[in-house]
Amino acid sequence: MGRGKLRIYLGAAPGVGKTYAMLSEAHRRVERGTDCVVAFVEHHGRARTEVMLHGLEQVPRAEPAYRGTVFTEMDIDAVLRRAPAVALVDELAHTNIPGSRNTKRWQDIEELLAAGIDVVSTVNIQHLESLGDVVESITGVRQQETVPDEVVRRADQIELVDMSPQALRRRMAHGNIYQPDKVDAALSNYFRPGNLTALRELALLWVADRVDEYLQEYRSEHHVSAIWGSRERIVVGLTGGPEGRTLIRRAARLAEKGAGGEVLAVYISRSDGLTSASPKELAQQRTLIEDLGGTFHHVVGDDIPAALLDFARGVNATQIVLGSSRRKTWQYVFGPGVGTTVARESGPDLDVHIVTHGEVAKGRGLPVARGARLGRARIISGWVVGVVGPVGLALLLNAIHLGLANDMLLFLSLTVAAALLGGLLPALVSAALGSFLLNYYYTPPLHRLTIADPKNIVAIAIFVGVAVSVASVVDLAARRTQQAARLRAESEILSFLAGSVLRGETSLEALLERVRETFGMESVALLERKSDVDPWTCAGRVGVGVPLERPEDGDVDMPVGDHMALALTGRVLPASDRRVLAAFAAQAAVVLDRRRLREEADQARALAEGNRIRTALLAAVSHDLRTPLAGIKAAVSSLRSDDVAWSEEDRAELLEGIEAGADRLDHLVGNLLDMSRLQTGTVTPIVREIDLDEVVPMALVGVPEGSAELDIPETLPMVAVDPGLLERAVANLVENAVKYSPPDRPVLVSASAIADRVEVRVVDRGPGVPDEAKDRIFEPFQRYGDAPRGAGVGLGLAVARGFTEAMNGTLNAEDTPGGGLTMVLTLRAAKGVVEDVHDGHDVKDVQPERQVS
Repeated sequence: MGRGKLRIYLGAAPGVGKTYAMLSEAHRRVERGTDCVVAFVEHHGRARTEVMLHGLEQVPRAEPAYRGTVFTEMDIDAVLRRAPAVALVDELAHTNIPGSRNTKRWQDIEELLAAGIDVVSTVNIQHLESLGDVVESITGVRQQETVPDEVVRRADQIELVDMSPQALRRRMAHGNIYQPDKVDAALSNYFRPGNLTALRELALLWVADRVDEYLQEYRSEHHVSAIWGSRERIVVGLTGGPEGRTLIRRAARLAEKGAGGEVLAVYISRSDGLTSASPKELAQQRTLIEDLGGTFHHVVGDDIPAALLDFARGVNATQIVLGSSRRKTWQYVFGPGVGTTVARESGPDLDVHIVTHGEVAKGRGLPVARGARLGRARIISGWVVGVVGPVGLALLLNAIHLGLANDMLLFLSLTVAAALLGGLLPALVSAALGSFLLNYYYTPPLHRLTIADPKNIVAIAIFVGVAVSVASVVDLAARRTQQAARLRAESEILSFLAGSVLRGETSLEALLERVRETFGMESVALLERKSDVDPWTCAGRVGVGVPLERPEDGDVDMPVGDHMALALTGRVLPASDRRVLAAFAAQAAVVLDRRRLREEADQARALAEGNRIRTALLAAVSHDLRTPLAGIKAAVSSLRSDDVAWSEEDRAELLEGIEAGADRLDHLVGNLLDMSRLQTGTVTPIVREIDLDEVVPMALVGVPEGSAELDIPETLPMVAVDPGLLERAVANLVENAVKYSPPDRPVLVSASAIADRVEVRVVDRGPGVPDEAKDRIFEPFQRYGDAPRGAGVGLGLAVARGFTEAMNGTLNAEDTPGGGLTMVLTLRAAKGVVEDVHDGHDVKDVQPERQVS
């Protein structure tokens, strides 16, 4: 069964007539003979809308109770049981009562579409998720009920229901939208002319963007490459702060303005780990970006601007969206900030958008990190302070001598500064140089490397000890900070890796892409071999570059067991990164094993099914084939016997029995061969356009005369089928119906057109089949009830369904009104025979003249 089609009436504001337009469309479809029902429509007390419900079948609503109050909701199970061709479901963004099967109504609609039911629905522009901030800024009202944009964009048809603000306000004033006691408040607040004009513009722009996407799809289908535009790919830089949701929504709106736009949100973990990222906030932002149809990425980088630009260029991004800095004014002394650096270094191919938000200049949650490792610039500064500082201080103190105690404190401060900046070695050099200068210039006797006063010896010794101790403590603290930051970064990555396992993400390529992004590599490949002497083969690969033949050919190779390795190209990783890489490699091996186990399970299931079929075939051969063979052999032996003088009537009866047994054998063997072809997947339909009245009458040749009636209108559209498969399928259905229908009630074979489909119905008046057995009768070797063994091996309906599905059709069983069973065979109308022509608010079925072949 194919997926249903979704049509949405999009309005700029409440009251523009979405529900009325939807009901008008329903009446037009019912007049054309379409099976259309009202699954859920709320008229809100509007008389004209309520009148439009008359004449339409309404599915009874469910009445769930919540906190002592009874509510009405769409009964999705009732709609699925009713199985109409089209269902009307109002208010796409509605939130269901707690305790319902689905949280949102659009999720209910997804179930209907999956069941093959076409759905017509309505939604207002203010309920789209990406426009929440914009609508709130226009109207001052935050919409609590929203629907992901992707749900609306996936609709097969979107029709804008438009109305000028003046006309809408007149409708409001006349009481056509709200009750009279609410009109004045509505006109003064939400329905102000400025609000309605802005919402109308928003709706028009959104639909215009959707039209661009339709045009892009048309160009792609017709290979019009000369007029293709570049695809917008927007990277959103997240810091884990509360402004991230604003940036994501802004990026989503930018992506919508470009046909086929894509949004990628990236969070870069700093190597020091000292960021203000909130795990809860990041989780919410990840959910938001996925709801809006984007993707979330997590990478690690020491230099955040460089890592962000590398990621953007690696995914061929065209735009980067960043938030205005949250740093206070005085914090800019530490540097220009990420946004300014990215904008300066982005180059001409990347546009950078700096988006304002409510957290601008409010400061970060934690101080700006100075780096877990002592960077090159910092180490140079430490050596300058440790070497040049004491010399400069000595020159200064020669001019203004402050006494030995003060001089020692000043030299000690330089040693501490050298330790803070450059670590242990610059501090030790500063301590040694400082003690030498103190001894030579300021300890009597001056300008000599001897010390006259023993107290000065103690002072200088204490100075050296304190300097060395401080330098050691500072160096140790820097190392511990580096280790803690590294462990935090690793824990974040491993936490994500564990989460992907729990979420059931089993795509090997997705995992390898995550490795490539995390470590900033050009390509990643998982190589394996069967033994130590066999060549390496590639089990999965992502990225660009020359394919690797051996793990040693890459810049980094990580063994996984004895005969598997992860190979990376792009740069050489430090030893500290290999621990995390080993976890990724182990997970890649698990994902590969899981995929192969799943494939083996599918193969085993197919083999088991094949064994079951073969066992059943042997059973059929051993019993059902032997019976007609025994009858044929007995009849032939009787005719050849010389002991009995057979009359002409007896000879004719025996020959008739031989012919009937042969026919039964032919039919039985044919079904067995057909079932074998279906099970082995060798049925290849040769589809062509043909009239039903050329095929269906041929399927009735094998049934007794008068046991079936035919009703195939000549006005039916042509169907796209394999004539041979269709004839066999209908023949099996008719034969099965004749078998169970009373002799005085002939089987009816009729056909009708519904939208872009044609239905063939085989109706019998037999005992029928209960609902729980309707699907089971289509399984091989199934016979319902007390059917005798002579009725066949139970393959006819299974073959009929297999042939129908091979032609992209469906075959289902329904109850016949008044008793019996109806087989409904649904086929696709020939391409171009039934078209939806969109003209204003009208959609018509157009059937061109039939072709003469």
